[in-house]
Order: sequence, then C-alpha cells, then structure tokens
Amino acid sequence: MGALHLELLLRILIGTVLGGAIGYERDLHGRPAGLRTHAIVALASATFMVVSTRFIYFQHYGKDDLVSVDPSRIAASVVSGIGFLGAGAILRDGITIKGLTTAAGLWLVAAIGMAAGGGMYVESLFATVMGLVTLTLLRRFEDRGVRVSRRRLSVTIDSSRSSMAAIADRLVKLGAEVREDEYERMAGGKEARATFELRLPPSLDPQTLVDALERDEAVRTLKLQQI
Repeated sequence: MGALHLELLLRILIGTVLGGAIGYERDLHGRPAGLRTHAIVALASATFMVVSTRFIYFQHYGKDDLVSVDPSRIAASVVSGIGFLGAGAILRDGITIKGLTTAAGLWLVAAIGMAAGGGMYVESLFATVMGLVTLTLLRRFEDRGVRVSRRRLSVTIDSSRSSMAAIADRLVKLGAEVREDEYERMAGGKEARATFELRLPPSLDPQTLVDALERDEAVRTLKLQQI
C-alpha cells in the first residue's frame, strides 16, 4: 500500500473519530442521533472530500488529454445533502420543537469530516473541541441569571383516560417549562410512554410535581431524574 493511500485512509479515520466524539456527547444526553450517526456522517463527509480532492489522480489521464475537472462540486454537494439529513432530525411534537441541536451537530460533523478529508487536521481538531465546548460547557450558561433545576420525567399513562398533550399541559400549569419530549405508544394502543425534559423554577418543588401527577388516575408509572 503506497504512502498516498495511507495518507487518504488516515484522513478518513481522523474524520470518523472526531465526528464520533461529537456523537458520544449526544449519546450521553439520550439524543436519537448519537455516536454511530455522527461517526457515519463524518466518515461519509471525509470520504467525499478525499474523493473530491484526489479522484483525478486515480483516473490515469495523460498530460495531453483534454479533461476539465471541478473538484469543489462533490464537496459542495455534501453541504447541500447534509441539510436534508439535518431537517429529518428536526421534529415538532405537540408544544415543543426538538432536534435543532442534533441537526446542527450533524452539520458540524459534516464540516469536521470534510476538513479532515482535505488534510486540515489542526482545523478539524479545533472544530471538534469547539463543538464539544459548545455542547457541554455552554449548556450551563443557558440558565444564567435564573435559578432553575433540570429534570427528566418519564411517565406511562393509560391512553384511554388521558393523553400526553394533557400531561404536558398540566406540567406547564404547575410551573414547569417543557424543553423537549419524546413520545411512544405501546403495542395495542392502551398505554403511552413519554420522556419530558423540564426546567423547574425555585418556586416549584420537584416532590410537589410528582405528587400532582400521582393523583392523576391515568398515570401508571413515573420517574423523575435530575440532569
């Protein structure tokens, strides 16, 4: 295997690993697009970039062949194509819109993969570090100036007695802010399960929220965790 092949394989490997680092952070927060999705997006982007920059070399054209090639077209198509993938991660579910950060993360790992595929190792590493800083450290500043606590609420209900929209509305009336939610209807349609990410103000005691939901006859199970 020649030195050129090793260099190109190294570019693809670095792009995949750096994209997977972003995906691992998403996995830790239970997002639907996690480690594998982000790694594959970065892998594909790095491969496309390698093809875009080097494919002409492997065509064995002679110096007198009249060939005109625009190597930027493949890379430009990656930027357009990742937009469709990101749009698929953005969903409106009831009163919330979720997936915006995941879509932005996919766009980021596509850029990281393209940078690594283009041999820009320092730039791809810097973009990865900045992405992790944005997703982790800056998360703490979202609630700056407001003393709130974050909770993840998992609840199962009898869908013949109530609905998740009613549960979400009750959470809001209790004073909680519903940031994101995931919904799943169980087999047979008799039960529904959902996970809500909540921000609770200081005036709302988590135990008060749990007690209010437990009094609802439609609620079968619930679990409240700090995040």
